[in-house]
Amino acid sequence: MLTRRTLASGLFGGLSGVSLLAPLTAFGRHPVHGPLHGKLHAPAVHRGAAPPKPLVMLDPGHGGKDPGAIGISGTYEKHIAEAAASELSRQLLASGQYRVAMTRSEDRFIPLEGRVELAQRHQAHLFISMHADALHDRDVRGASVYTLSGGASDAQTASLARTENSADRFAGPAFHGMSPDVQQILASLVSEETRRGSAHMAASVVNSFRNRIGLLTHPSRHAAFVVLKSSEIPSVLVEMGFMSNRLDEAALRQAVHRTQVASAMKTAIDRYFATHSGVMTG
Repeated sequence: MLTRRTLASGLFGGLSGVSLLAPLTAFGRHPVHGPLHGKLHAPAVHRGAAPPKPLVMLDPGHGGKDPGAIGISGTYEKHIAEAAASELSRQLLASGQYRVAMTRSEDRFIPLEGRVELAQRHQAHLFISMHADALHDRDVRGASVYTLSGGASDAQTASLARTENSADRFAGPAFHGMSPDVQQILASLVSEETRRGSAHMAASVVNSFRNRIGLLTHPSRHAAFVVLKSSEIPSVLVEMGFMSNRLDEAALRQAVHRTQVASAMKTAIDRYFATHSGVMTG
């Protein structure tokens, strides 16, 4: 039976190169050759065992040959995103409440669909893509958070989505892009439960940033971001500020500010798991 995740992986093309038929072999549709030695036993049940800690997948935007936005003073978005994600990872692991995986922990390029596949492969409970983009209007500053939608909530968000989705131009001829029709199909595969989880996490980010990190007007927005198109994992994209704004860029260059951003995001993650997903921490 094809699940949403299987179908989505097929549409993305994936990185693993595994055929959609591979699970049929794995689950024993073909005969097993050779004798089975010994008696089969039911798996042991460990009563009272603590449930696994939730796994948070952090996705520092861009990387490698894709610098992302370039700030007024020449700062690369890819470096800011990696530094902020690394600090958030440190804080999450120090709490002892979470497992953390990162799509990249060094300066390398990963295609957008590869980031989604990594989250699915790790069976992440939450996916957070971290960015600091640029806008034509250099006066606009502040953080914001984005969830997946077939259409954009506003013209500025539509422009951001086009910029982020064009990152795979660095992937070369192997990447053929996705038509609007395919993007709509992928958006429709996202379950209602996943949408609710993503919206809940976005609200948690906004509430945690308020009075701590400057926010855009109407900071919770949505558009067809390719990197958010996991069918089963609640996903958000956080813009920590804009490299096109001199004050935002200057703040994001400072480790103390990135630590504050990470702390606010950890608070949002704590609230999310405490009130929504059913995955217990502790």
